Amino acid sequence: MMNYILPIMIVFSFFCAIATGNIGDLSSSVIDGGTDAVTLGIKLMGVICLWNGLCNVAEKSGLTEKLCKLLNPFLKLVFPKLNDTEAKKYIAMNITANFLGLGNAATPLGLEAMNRLQSLNKTPDTATDEMIKFVVINTAAIHLVPTTVALLRKEYGSQSPTDTLIPALILSVIALSTGLIMTNLFKGVKRSRNERFK
Repeated sequence: MMNYILPIMIVFSFFCAIATGNIGDLSSSVIDGGTDAVTLGIKLMGVICLWNGLCNVAEKSGLTEKLCKLLNPFLKLVFPKLNDTEAKKYIAMNITANFLGLGNAATPLGLEAMNRLQSLNKTPDTATDEMIKFVVINTAAIHLVPTTVALLRKEYGSQSPTDTLIPALILSVIALSTGLIMTNLFKGVKRSRNERFK
């Protein structure tokens, strides 16, 4: 769908710029936007590289196992049927990265966790309950320190880039709780429907 929406937006902007006589401003915006995107990407890359390096150090030092043990009560509560240590390790690291506000760095860990969960899936064409819950946890993650947001706010001139810390923490807790509740609710509805039609 986005393959159609984005070109339409670009063409529409081009014709609007011609109609309003702002084609010069459009050209400047395209050049400035491209430059800003590359600059911002390089700055974010530093944070991502730092976190990925720390993840490798944590894995080799045994910190990931300790982290899994620390998060084990939460993982047992959310994933009662998941007994795979490898999947739990990646899930724990993903939760930690999101907890520190490093959403971009959490992505590769999330992909590894999802690949592991998929390898345990007995019906590859259908997502398991664990996969669905993990998507919810990854999407509506709790952010203690919104690092990426703070970096973006600082980059664009905010005097207090960490002002969003408390609101982000509260909203992320609400979002995660709501997501998990709805997941369990729909799971129960699906189970009762399947039992009804047996």
